Amino acid sequence: MRIDFIKKPMAIETKSFEIIDDIIKDEGLSYPVEEPLYKAIYQRAIHTSADFDYLDNLKIDADFIRKFEDALTRPVTIYTDTNMALSGINKAAFKKIPWSLECLISHDLTAQMAKKQGVTRSMAAVQIALQTPGKKVFVIGNAPTAIFQLLESSKEQLEDVIGVIGIPVGFVGAAESKALLHEHSMPSIVALGRKGGSNVAAAIVNALLYQLVGRGV
Repeated sequence: MRIDFIKKPMAIETKSFEIIDDIIKDEGLSYPVEEPLYKAIYQRAIHTSADFDYLDNLKIDADFIRKFEDALTRPVTIYTDTNMALSGINKAAFKKIPWSLECLISHDLTAQMAKKQGVTRSMAAVQIALQTPGKKVFVIGNAPTAIFQLLESSKEQLEDVIGVIGIPVGFVGAAESKALLHEHSMPSIVALGRKGGSNVAAAIVNALLYQLVGRGV
C-alpha cells in the first residue's frame, strides 16, 4: 500500500502553520498580538504542543522582547534548566550571534551545592549562573524551583539578567512560580497555569532567533 505524505521538513512545518492559522480562524480565535515576532512565538508554542491554550496563557512582556533584541550583538549566555531545552534550541541560528548556551544541571558543582544546601539542583544551578559574570537569559521549562530561586535573589544579583522565559510544566509550584514571575518586574515570557515544558521553552527561543537573526542553515 502506498501512502502519500509530506517528506520535506520545511514543507511539513509550513503546512503545520497553515493548519494552525486555519483552526484559529475557523474557531473564532485570534492571536493576542498580530505583530510578526509575537505571532511567531505563539505559533511555535502551539506547533510544538498542539495546544491552542497558549493563545490565552502565554504572556509576552514587551520589555523582554526589547532587551532580548538589543542584546543580540553582545555576549550573552542562555542558561537552560534542562538538557532537553538546550538540545531543542536551533544551533545554526544561534551561531549567528555572539551568545553561548549552558545547562548546569548535571555539573558536579551543582550537585555538591544542592546537597550541601538541601535544595534542588535547579536552584543550585541558578545560584551558580548568577555568580558567573556576564549578561544572561534564563530559559526554564521544567523546574519551578529555578523560578522561585530567581525571585528570591537580590536586585544586585539580578542586574545582569536580561530576562526569563518561564515555562515549567507540572502540578507542584509550576502555576504559582509563573504567576509570581509574571507579576515581577523582571522581563519575561511566561505560560501561566500548569502547562509548559522544555520543548515549548526551546520553541520560544527558536521563534525569537528565527525572526530576529534568521534560521541559519
